Amino acid sequence: MIAIFADTHSGDSHELTGEALKAARTADTVIHAGDFTSAAALEAFRAECSRLFAVHGNADGAAVRERLPTARVVEVDGARFAVTHRREGGATGLAMFGRSRDADVVVSGHTHRPTVVDAGDAVLINPGSHAQPRGNRPGFAVLERDGDGLVGELRQPDGTVLETIDVRA
Repeated sequence: MIAIFADTHSGDSHELTGEALKAARTADTVIHAGDFTSAAALEAFRAECSRLFAVHGNADGAAVRERLPTARVVEVDGARFAVTHRREGGATGLAMFGRSRDADVVVSGHTHRPTVVDAGDAVLINPGSHAQPRGNRPGFAVLERDGDGLVGELRQPDGTVLETIDVRA
């Protein structure tokens, strides 16, 4: 399983609860699209995950920025993930970012709004924020291998399904 998070915004903790915490602990791979805010939050996240791939966001302090890239590509279960915190140009900018990295999935954060967009050659996933939804529903995403693609869900930390995800890699 792949668990996807963003926008933790914490000074001292991973802020994971319920099904979000369970997903982070049991996932083979965790992807985080930035804005841990503090090194303590990053380390708390790392302590819960077997494998964490993360980027830094605009609200991350220097200690986090020094340890994480602005963008990265991760290959998991035969799918290619392009990860960034944000890109200018909205969905079009994110799709172009993914296309330039030959990605099947583009993971981003910043808006705190859980969304899934099929951009044709890539699926754009913003898991939202599990900790500070800022007027949106709190969220995170999970994906699992299904034949020639990935399937999954955007969920709230209590496990409520917000939307299904289907990625044909």
